[in-house]
Amino acid sequence: MPRLLLFNKPYDVLTQFTDREHGRATLADFINVPGVYPAGRLDRDSEGLLVLTDDGALVAKIAQPRNKMPKVYYAQVEGIPTDRALESLRRGVTLKDGPTLPALAESVAEPDWLWPRDPPIRWRAAIPTSWVKLTLREGRNRQVRRMSAAVGLPTLRLIRWSIGDWSLGDLAPGQWREETAPVSRRR
Repeated sequence: MPRLLLFNKPYDVLTQFTDREHGRATLADFINVPGVYPAGRLDRDSEGLLVLTDDGALVAKIAQPRNKMPKVYYAQVEGIPTDRALESLRRGVTLKDGPTLPALAESVAEPDWLWPRDPPIRWRAAIPTSWVKLTLREGRNRQVRRMSAAVGLPTLRLIRWSIGDWSLGDLAPGQWREETAPVSRRR
């Protein structure tokens, strides 16, 4: 039976098991389960759900953009989202590597499940911050950050809440739990 772990990746942790060159925090600091690998990535400065498994077909299903598995993110942004900015995200924006697929985008209150970040985000009295919930069906490098910047809302904090049917639930940063993995259909 394939193994599947859900991990709440803290800020400033690399989505890999080693960093011999720089000695930064990695998945190995939190997870001691042999044979599992991340299905996709989260930037070092992003937080939230990371799925790990020992099933290569499942990794491909989750990580490959062609499979269009929905991923939900909460982004704390600089500024207040306008209807125009949200509509641009919903239509898809053009980035340097081409147009994005349309996203579900809405302005939301700060999540009540939110944990404090260490270190806290920068705070400026003259510039308000707000939260946007985005659902993407592709996963380009730093896509949420690039999309939000393209509509004038630079991302200050980014948390992935869910991937497909899996979500963080009540996992605290640095915690993981094992789930029942779907059986891959191998040819």
